Amino acid sequence: MPLPTKSPLLSLPGAVPAEGPDEGVAAHYGDLFREQRMLADGSGFVDLSHRGVVTVTGPDRLSWLHLLLTQHVSELPPGQATEALILSPHGHVEHALYLVDDGETTWAHVEPGTQEALIAYLESMKFFYRVDVADRTAEIAVVHLPAGSIAEADADVVVRETPHGRDLFLPRERLEAFAGAHGPAAGVLALEALRVEAHRPRLGLETDHRTIPHELGLIGVAVHLQKGCYRGQETVARVHNLGKPPRRLVFLHLDGSGVTLPGHGAPVRLASDGPEGRRLGFVTTSARHHELGPIALALVKRNVPLDAALIVGEGTAASQEVVVEP
Repeated sequence: MPLPTKSPLLSLPGAVPAEGPDEGVAAHYGDLFREQRMLADGSGFVDLSHRGVVTVTGPDRLSWLHLLLTQHVSELPPGQATEALILSPHGHVEHALYLVDDGETTWAHVEPGTQEALIAYLESMKFFYRVDVADRTAEIAVVHLPAGSIAEADADVVVRETPHGRDLFLPRERLEAFAGAHGPAAGVLALEALRVEAHRPRLGLETDHRTIPHELGLIGVAVHLQKGCYRGQETVARVHNLGKPPRRLVFLHLDGSGVTLPGHGAPVRLASDGPEGRRLGFVTTSARHHELGPIALALVKRNVPLDAALIVGEGTAASQEVVVEP
């Protein structure tokens, strides 16, 4: 895995470096809840310049990607955002791509450090197709503008617009100037809290080596059910038509009396079984929300009762909201 790209915006006042998968950018700039409220109100921006950026050019790019991705992209209109997965032969999630095409180039941002493996796979599948795949991470920085932001991007900047905000593919040398014109900046912890609130899964946090798309509610979001064959499609179709996924994503409201949040992987159990009871799942992401307090996403066994009182970690009480129907 390549070393993380350290953002120049870590020199902004109050910047505290993020850890884990977001190493290289700021976790926050001194006031997590203010930064969350700012994003929720549609102001400020988030530095995501540590994310990988991959482009595909060439006249066959969309028809070729259509064969490889879970999403229907063969007629993707310029400027329309979408998201897609690459699955293993057994249907497990391997890559998540956040895509937009500008009419000449398909742009994707991906989880930090995953771009090399993604490009290696894409290169292995080129065959006779007229496509070129490039790692643009060194020259392009991803910047997120929240929904409702009135900030304007330069005409030559590719924009990926979604209901959750706009992702800008910004030339890296303009990052500091952009921050000066469109600040204040918010850290990735603020964005993560809003992501958890919106029940949106993230590769490497809500996924493990055996995750299938149905467990995360990605059917219809990143997986199109009426498209041609792609790797892992048999599993997708079989589970959709004949069965249920073994696990499901849930949203948890956590008891706020604890000092620390449960970390990634903290076990989820029935409250009636106590801290030594049978493990029913695990926390994937936890966050402190400016309105909801401590919250989390978790993967639990499909048959966990919807009204069950739960505990996470060493005994933090939790109640669940359904994200994926059992």
